[in-house]
Amino acid sequence: MVSPLDRKFSERFRPLSFGPYGHAEAPRWSAGPTTHRKGPSLTETTSTTGITDTAGKTTGTTGRAARTGTRTRRPSRLRRLAMPLLLTTGLCLSALTAAGPAQAGQPNATVVDSTRHGGRTLALTFDDGPNPTDTPRLLKVLREHRVKAVFCLWGDHVRRHPELVRAIVKGGHTLCNHTMRHDDMSTWSPEDIRADLEATNAEIRKVVPGVPIRYFRAPYGSWGATPEVAAEMGMQPLGWRLAIGDWEPPGTDELVRRVVEGVTPGAVVLMHDGGGDRSQTVEAVDRIVPLLRADGWRFDRPARRG
Repeated sequence: MVSPLDRKFSERFRPLSFGPYGHAEAPRWSAGPTTHRKGPSLTETTSTTGITDTAGKTTGTTGRAARTGTRTRRPSRLRRLAMPLLLTTGLCLSALTAAGPAQAGQPNATVVDSTRHGGRTLALTFDDGPNPTDTPRLLKVLREHRVKAVFCLWGDHVRRHPELVRAIVKGGHTLCNHTMRHDDMSTWSPEDIRADLEATNAEIRKVVPGVPIRYFRAPYGSWGATPEVAAEMGMQPLGWRLAIGDWEPPGTDELVRRVVEGVTPGAVVLMHDGGGDRSQTVEAVDRIVPLLRADGWRFDRPARRG
């Protein structure tokens, strides 16, 4: 049986206890009058006559404390230790996510011949310009019909007609490198190919600095090692799915027929605005656009990547 003296001694000098966060807590005792100690998350009441709980009932004995508030939950030690690791992991994942699309978006050596969006779409592309006679007329037709196209430029023609290159860019069209002089590069070394493509790009950039040259098209479709070199230089090789043979003009009606009957969903169409008399091509485009639109076709751009 515990004597009153022993009970009093044990209540006044209880050993230290450790709270939920690993810190030692001082024994809660008092021999004085009722006091209130308020911390950030709890209120303790001590009394010489007992403890009053939240329901108004007196419990316990002299000197014991009651908590009438609630303690705010704090992160556990394990959670605090894990936070730096989680933050580091999140930063790494963010970096990988940011890098992924950029790497995936680089040009590659696959020759594209389809549109960006597929379905009943087609992309018009024009080679061998600019041509001072037919390119301005073609730009006017495209502007009237609100169609954007790709122009594959000769470097020599760019040098001779810089104002036409500026007009192409002003019209919102896309530029394509078509070599300096339209040579067959199928047997060229990568070094010679690069030199020619760099010279062509230099001529274009003199005229329209800062404008992207997104594509490269090999003359005659003789690709050789050109796709790899073009991709390394940041240009996507651009082919075609439908060539209408306008380099030997068969008449406007025939060109219209070849496009209307030959187009397939998502096709890149090869035409010419340079390299000869292209008046039939310009007239055909003026007729083709409304005919195809009436049949549910839309005019798109070529795919950006293969």
